[in-house]
Amino acid sequence: MTNSIDNSPASSRNNSPMSHTEASTASSTTEKVALSLKKRHQKEKRFKSIGLFAVLFGFMLVVILIGDITSKALPAFHQHWVKLDVNYQSDWLSVDDSSTQQVLAKQLKSANYRKVLKNSVYQMFSTSTGKKLSRKEKRQLFKLFSTNAEFTIKDALIAAPNQLNKQVTVWVRLDDDVDSYLKEDFAVGEAGLRITKQQAMWLAQLATEARIESRFNVSFFTASDSREPELAGIKGALMGTLLTMFVTLLLSFPLGVAGALYLEEFAPKNRITDLIEININNLAAVPSIVFGLLGLAVIINLFGLPRSAPLVGGIVLTLMTLPTIIIASRAAIKAVPPSLREAALGLGASKMQVTFSHVLPQAMPGIITGAIIGIAQALGETAPLLMIGMVAFIVDVPTSIVDSSTVLPVQIFLWADSPERAFLAKTSAAILVLLTLLLVINVTATVLRSKFEKK
Repeated sequence: MTNSIDNSPASSRNNSPMSHTEASTASSTTEKVALSLKKRHQKEKRFKSIGLFAVLFGFMLVVILIGDITSKALPAFHQHWVKLDVNYQSDWLSVDDSSTQQVLAKQLKSANYRKVLKNSVYQMFSTSTGKKLSRKEKRQLFKLFSTNAEFTIKDALIAAPNQLNKQVTVWVRLDDDVDSYLKEDFAVGEAGLRITKQQAMWLAQLATEARIESRFNVSFFTASDSREPELAGIKGALMGTLLTMFVTLLLSFPLGVAGALYLEEFAPKNRITDLIEININNLAAVPSIVFGLLGLAVIINLFGLPRSAPLVGGIVLTLMTLPTIIIASRAAIKAVPPSLREAALGLGASKMQVTFSHVLPQAMPGIITGAIIGIAQALGETAPLLMIGMVAFIVDVPTSIVDSSTVLPVQIFLWADSPERAFLAKTSAAILVLLTLLLVINVTATVLRSKFEKK
C-alpha cells in the first residue's frame, strides 16, 4: 500500500513561510510588549526616585533638627567664671580669730560671707577706678555675680582656714545674664540683653585684666535643678529617668512576654481570649494621660504609694507600654515556624519545654525589638508623669525608687517654660542628653538582638 501525498492548498500554506500579515501581527505584538516593558521600567525608576527622595528628605529634616538643637545647646556646655580678690577679714566675717580651732571652725560655717563678698568686690573696683561707688552702682555691680558666689568663697575658706585675715584669689561664677551676654556677639563695653552700659564697662575692665575665663560646665552634669540658670543641672532628672526606666523595664518586659506566650501558645481560642486580644489592641491606642489619671486614682490615692516617686512612674509607664510589648511579642512568636514545634513535640518534649527551649529563643530578637519600641515610648513620655506629681521642683538627687524625683522630659518641659534666656540653651542640651540616652538604649538592644539571632 502506497502512502498518498497531500498536495492540497491548505497543506501548502502550512508548510510555506510566514505570510506578510502574520509577520506584521507578530511584529506589532513584540512592539506592544516592548513598549509595555519600557513603561513598567520607567514607573519602577520613578518609584525608586520618589522613594530615594523621601529617604533623603527625611534624613535631611533629621539632620536639620539635630543641627538646630546642637547649635542652641552648645552655650550650655561652657560657663564664664571671674577671678575675685577676696579679703577674709575677721570683722567682716563676724568671727573671733583668737578662738580655738574647733570654735573657729564652727564660727566659719555660719559667718557672714555675703558681707565679705560685697566688701571685697566694692574694694576691688573702687581701687581700680579711683572713685567711691554710689549705692546704685554697688547694686548693679553685685548683680554681675552668681548668687552662689558667697557659697563658693565660703567653701574656699573652710577648706583652708589659714587664709583668715588674708586676701586670696577665688574663682566664682558670673550671673546667667552676664554669662549669656558674654556668649553673644557684643562689642566690648556695649550694652545688650539685660546688661546696662555701666555693667558692660565693668565686664570690659575684667576682661582686660584677664579675670574672666570660660570653662566647661561640669555642674550641668553634676548638679540638680535650680531657680538660677547658671546653677541648674540635670543630675537629679537623669537619675530619676534611669530609676523610672529600671522599674518600667523590670515590670513590663517579663509581664509582656509572659502574656504574649500565654495568649499565643497556651490560651484556648474562645470568646474570652478574643475579648482579651481586643482589649489589648484598644489599650495600645489609649492616650497616655489616661494612664496618668489611673495612676493618680488607684496607685497613689487607693494604695497610698508616694507621689513623684520613680516607683509610681515606673508602674504607670508599665501599664502604658505593656500593650505594645505584648503585640510585638505575639507577632514574633507567630513568626516561629510550626515545623519547629512539631519536631520538638515529635521527639517527646512537653508543651512547656517546646515553648521555653525552642519557641522563645527563636522569637527573642523580635521580642527585644518590641521592648525597644515600648521603652523608647516610655522614655519620652511627660503627660502621665505630670499627673502623678513628677512635675514638682526637686533639688535633691534621688537614691532609691521611692524618693521624690523628676525625669528628663519633665525637666525639659519646665526649663522650656522658664523666662530666663539661659534656660533655652539648657533645654536644648537636656534634649541632646535625652536623645543620647535613647541612642544608648537602642544600640544596647541591637547588640543583644544580634547575639540572639546568631544563637
